[in-house]
Amino acid sequence: MTTRFQRARSIAARLVLLCLVSTVLLGVVACPRAGRYLVVDEPIQPADALVVLAGARVDRWLEAVALYREGKGKNILLSPGYLEDAEVQLRARGIRYPAATDLIRDAMVQMGIPASVISAIPDGMDNTAEEALAGARIARERGWTSIIVVTSPYHTRRSLFAFQRELKGTGIGVQVRGSRYDDVDPDQWWKRRGDFRYVTWELQKYIAYRLGVGS
Repeated sequence: MTTRFQRARSIAARLVLLCLVSTVLLGVVACPRAGRYLVVDEPIQPADALVVLAGARVDRWLEAVALYREGKGKNILLSPGYLEDAEVQLRARGIRYPAATDLIRDAMVQMGIPASVISAIPDGMDNTAEEALAGARIARERGWTSIIVVTSPYHTRRSLFAFQRELKGTGIGVQVRGSRYDDVDPDQWWKRRGDFRYVTWELQKYIAYRLGVGS
């Protein structure tokens, strides 16, 4: 009986959360400024490191290259993103299979970035919350006092929230920058299929993060 009651309560809680998220989402989507709201675009100050999140093939790390050249970051930390079990098994068997971060590091070095300033989070990351957790841990271990999170424009607000949550009370400052190489139109996001898909999906995730259930 107890198990059945707990299951029913869990389902009810999820339904309430779903209704709440849907209601808030509909209200925000109805606003043409929803796309602009997701984009944090503020002047940034030089930091100890540029933390490049996974999720894009080129534009995010290309932004980190530009920022490094502009003197905005002394180090570059790459997120490996999600690693398939099969990929992990290949490496365990001694098969050389380059990780995405290996390819990015090689490209960065070809573009004149010193290899010594580039490092990668060692473990696979499944979502932004895990990237923030790992990034915050490494920042503390290396004695960084400030970081700039580099990601896609529509992903900036949620990323900033996730990292601020993990770095709260540490004294480590966090800023965020959306890639200039990502072709988006926040002011008319509903007119482009790619923007519409990204904005509606990102709004749901951001709301979930604010409610404390996002990962």
